[in-house]
Amino acid sequence: MSIKRIGILTGGGDCPGLNAVIRAVVRKAVLQHGCTVLGIKQGWLGLTEGDIEELGIDQVSGILPKGGTILKTSRTNPFKSPDGPARVLDNLKKSQIEALITIGGEDTLGVAHKFSQMGVKVVGVPKTIDNDLSCTDYTFGFDTAVSIATDAIDRLHTTAESHDRVMVVEVMGRHAGWIATIAGIAGGADCILIPEVPFSMDEICKLIKKRHGRGKDFSIVVVAEGAKPAEAKDLVIQSPKVDAFGHVRLGGIGYLVGEEIEKRTGIETRVTILGHIQRGGTPTAFDRVLATRFGIAAVDLVMKGEFGKMVALQGNRVIPVDLADAVKALKTVDMGLYDIAKVFFG
Repeated sequence: MSIKRIGILTGGGDCPGLNAVIRAVVRKAVLQHGCTVLGIKQGWLGLTEGDIEELGIDQVSGILPKGGTILKTSRTNPFKSPDGPARVLDNLKKSQIEALITIGGEDTLGVAHKFSQMGVKVVGVPKTIDNDLSCTDYTFGFDTAVSIATDAIDRLHTTAESHDRVMVVEVMGRHAGWIATIAGIAGGADCILIPEVPFSMDEICKLIKKRHGRGKDFSIVVVAEGAKPAEAKDLVIQSPKVDAFGHVRLGGIGYLVGEEIEKRTGIETRVTILGHIQRGGTPTAFDRVLATRFGIAAVDLVMKGEFGKMVALQGNRVIPVDLADAVKALKTVDMGLYDIAKVFFG
């Protein structure tokens, strides 16, 4: 029996390109296959509470260039509640949703994988600005975040040079420093600190002093929010509160690094934390196209009956991979790429 009713949800942190996926799914499913697409509000929360409405062509018209998600999102884990999974299954049945397209990162897709094991017909779409999902070369939203971070670094260069300052730029990256590495290389950073490589403040200050010793009176240091000193046991956090997936809210490592640099070198240092600016606004052309390709491919998998899969970009091809493999381990920064970045340190 062919699939005629498809549910779609966006979970976890928002990022540019989500609306492009939603638009592609609706247009492909409705116009080419005569399906009904049901939009689930607030990610897994909407499926737990039954907050579901039909999405037609009119609802997705004009949303391609818009950031965020028209379906809203949340960090909800239905498996944290004793009756959560049963409520999700009940609402799927009540809404007559035959297949579910879930757009999210490791947490959202991890939940999708669990429901897939329980018999739900699920297809995943990889979304994370951190670019840390396995089995795909890129996730949409990452290119936009890198472009925003690179632009910020470019702007900070001019003010750093004008005042002979060190500028520390904190970017997103909880477990993986992809944004910091790529934006740092593109922006000509003099030092890049990432979660994969514990750093030494002594070494950072030595690099900065070396630059100043050869006549460079300013420096740019890019640091991922999940980076930490080699001697530290814990990450720097904004709050000890955890979300539904056990994550604390990171932020502040930039200030720690900035304070130490100024104290140890005597050079005036300023800190900029980009935070949610990296998530917001218009997606780049690359992210719009990648998100569109992912949306189309997800519907194709539904129509073929290939469930328990995630669409992924490998090379220039969008292919299906097992959800289990995609969420099994995070994709961390290629150390060969980081070695390239290190050539320009100091």
